[in-house]
Amino acid sequence: MDKLKREDLFSLEQYAERRAGFRDRVMAHKKHRRVNIGPHLSLYFEDRLTIQYQVQEMLRIERIFEANAIQEELDTYNPLIPDGSNLKATAMLEFEDVELRRKRLGELVGVENHIWLQVGDGQKSFAIANEDLERSTDKKTSAVHFLRFELDDNMKDALGSGAGLKMGVDHDLYRHETVLEDEVIESLFHDLSVKM
Repeated sequence: MDKLKREDLFSLEQYAERRAGFRDRVMAHKKHRRVNIGPHLSLYFEDRLTIQYQVQEMLRIERIFEANAIQEELDTYNPLIPDGSNLKATAMLEFEDVELRRKRLGELVGVENHIWLQVGDGQKSFAIANEDLERSTDKKTSAVHFLRFELDDNMKDALGSGAGLKMGVDHDLYRHETVLEDEVIESLFHDLSVKM
């Protein structure tokens, strides 16, 4: 999938005029790009459109209009766009209660290394986590992680033949899995050019 360039973005003025409609389009698109694994882990799968929205929002909030500053934002967010052989997601551990969140993040050290996907009856493929910087210590994990799932040609072919897709977590203190619905699979693999 092509990375974003400056000419792909709206100016601040253009974005102000188009923001409501663009936001509605992105929210509808994101509806089938979220996967909940158990009660507290959500994966938000990124693509070119979701990243464009994030960049546009950052430029709007920070009032960024200079070319070099815009390029810095693109350089920050472009690595989150899948490149055709992978899926990329923002993983969020969500606990409403602050004390419970603190306790559970201390218990779930390394959880980001135990998140997997499985195409059909194939082997589990574990996510590669936080390539930009380490987000966990030996005392606690972060509530937010960036994940990359690599898919080989056999996995893509199996999906193209209608194999199902599961995702899960194999951490000692958080073991859950979920079977993805067809609409989610189609959305996630659209950018991989998998024939559904």
